[in-house]
Amino acid sequence: MFSKRKNVYQIEEGKELAPRFDADGLLPVVTTDSTTGEVLMLGYMNEEALKKTVETRLAHYFSRSRKLLWKKGDTSGLYQHVVEIRIDDDQDAVWLRVRVDGGASCHVGYRSCFYRAITDDGALEFKEKEKVFDPEEVYPNAENPTRI
Repeated sequence: MFSKRKNVYQIEEGKELAPRFDADGLLPVVTTDSTTGEVLMLGYMNEEALKKTVETRLAHYFSRSRKLLWKKGDTSGLYQHVVEIRIDDDQDAVWLRVRVDGGASCHVGYRSCFYRAITDDGALEFKEKEKVFDPEEVYPNAENPTRI
């Protein structure tokens, strides 16, 4: 599915998909709502995740903390249906435009993982006031490495 990277023209102006994964074999992925443009999350894809996303049109990611491939929604039911996949000019970052089942993408329960803003004094201000779902109900037995 992926072409070998040959030259700058091929990478920046050509029609061949030749992604450049980082030293860990990953690409950063920005995921937005296809209707509103709202940023939902930032994740990472390895080669397998990108291939599966292209093939199935369902978002797949690679978890850096758990070191495994995962299809968004398999546990929560909050699947991300891919409307469009874009790659940046030097093919080392991906932008997914998605439609989300259930209306949320954040495991904390908010619609977006970017639910807080940094104020001028460095404090955090909640921009999303209510959670879309209760993570304890959706992930009752899950050991979540992001919770302290």
